[in-house]
Amino acid sequence: MPVTNGRMPDASPDLYDLIYGAFKNYFAEASALAGLLRERHPAGRTVLDVGCGTGEHARLLAAEHGFLVDGLDINPGFTQRAAARHPYGRFYHADMRDFRLPQRYDAVVCLFGSIGYVLTVETLQQTLHNFRAHLADQGVVFVEPWFEPTAMQDGYEVTHSAESTDLRVVRRSRTELAGRVSRLHFVYRVETADGVRTFNEIHELGLFTVAEMLEGFRAAGLAAEYDATGLTGRGLYVARSAE
Repeated sequence: MPVTNGRMPDASPDLYDLIYGAFKNYFAEASALAGLLRERHPAGRTVLDVGCGTGEHARLLAAEHGFLVDGLDINPGFTQRAAARHPYGRFYHADMRDFRLPQRYDAVVCLFGSIGYVLTVETLQQTLHNFRAHLADQGVVFVEPWFEPTAMQDGYEVTHSAESTDLRVVRRSRTELAGRVSRLHFVYRVETADGVRTFNEIHELGLFTVAEMLEGFRAAGLAAEYDATGLTGRGLYVARSAE
């Protein structure tokens, strides 16, 4: 099947929320990001969450911290869930490489390694240039990277499981390295009262070095700095217009 923007069609929003809700601390991440936003742009209020998923970061940044948050994602099922979760925001079905929105934002954020879906250094620069084009005056960009090339192991496997009142899901993941691309093979097993079903997904994410990321920001007209720890231990790039 064809891959769009480095990915196969995702599992349903219900499964996405169930799996990541089991181990990802959205509340702590949103709180840390809100603190950085206030530190770097005290007057900033508007935020665009690129690769917003099902909108939990957006909801928390708005409900708990008072920001005005919109989002976009390439998966229409995710943007529909995000709009239902955070009805005061505007959510767009769009590709981060070439979206065009009618407004600019005090902050553009791209979290949870979603930037890896652009796959190549060339499209990384194109994407970051697009982020810059949507910044208001004094705006700031926050990008949580995917992994560096030396940080991933070919054949690495991990399993996540979660359950709700009416289903249990187990997702097995295996990493395949193909040059500077990490290919994640997901196998889902979903158990409900109606029986068991299984299905597969493949996600492809580019592996960029810190130097390549910083050069991508520079080429896009952004002056960036890198925090190796960031919100979750994965690192964080913080950038402003170089002009």
